Amino acid sequence: MATPRTSTRPTVNSDLGEGIGLHRFGNDPELLQVVDLANVACGFHAGDPDIMSATVAAAVAHDVRIGAHPSLPDQWGFGRRAMVLTPEEVESLVRYQVGALTGFLLQHGADLHHLKPHGSLYGMVAKDPALMESVAAVAADYGVTVLGMAGTAHEAVCAERGVPFVAELYVDLDYTAEGGLIIRRSPHATDPQAAADRVRQALAEGSVRAEDGTELPMRFESVCVHSDAPGAPAVARAVQDAIDAHRTTAE
Repeated sequence: MATPRTSTRPTVNSDLGEGIGLHRFGNDPELLQVVDLANVACGFHAGDPDIMSATVAAAVAHDVRIGAHPSLPDQWGFGRRAMVLTPEEVESLVRYQVGALTGFLLQHGADLHHLKPHGSLYGMVAKDPALMESVAAVAADYGVTVLGMAGTAHEAVCAERGVPFVAELYVDLDYTAEGGLIIRRSPHATDPQAAADRVRQALAEGSVRAEDGTELPMRFESVCVHSDAPGAPAVARAVQDAIDAHRTTAE
């Protein structure tokens, strides 16, 4: 049976500011013309001070709402290698990174809108309520929303603590039959039409297809398009078009 869907127009979010020094890994300038929410890297997997400041300034110029994208302290592995951490350690590393971003938000006259863990931290706190408590505690102190996966500790802990939660749909990552995300070592190109088709199915039927063809219930309020994959701006535009077309049809 299809899961309930929100009547609010879904947003499109993207992980931005993922560079170090002279190196840039995303399609930030193009994506900022398309997306609604920017998840800004805070330094632990990517994003040095100059890049953070420039990313915040660019998001403000495009009227894109800004969130913190804290990671495990793992630049070498781009935050995609799990670590064994205590809840206290998770809370400290999230607070440290969110605090760094808020300095640049103050500089550019912007507010923190949301918090979304990156990479392996995202997966770790999805499975471990004790670790997710640490993320929710920081979000609660700042009074912001958490972006995450429906039906996981992301949602359950936020509900328990009264922290606003926005469920995500991924269009450039595949899902396992159990509903988990398949994270590959390197980003790959996504067909914009396939991304739009996934959004249309999720909006119309409340489900998506896993990699093995299993139909998975899917409830979401935001669609994530990763910035570092080839063709990401075209994917984001196709997703926005699919959302707009569905909204027009529904009305």
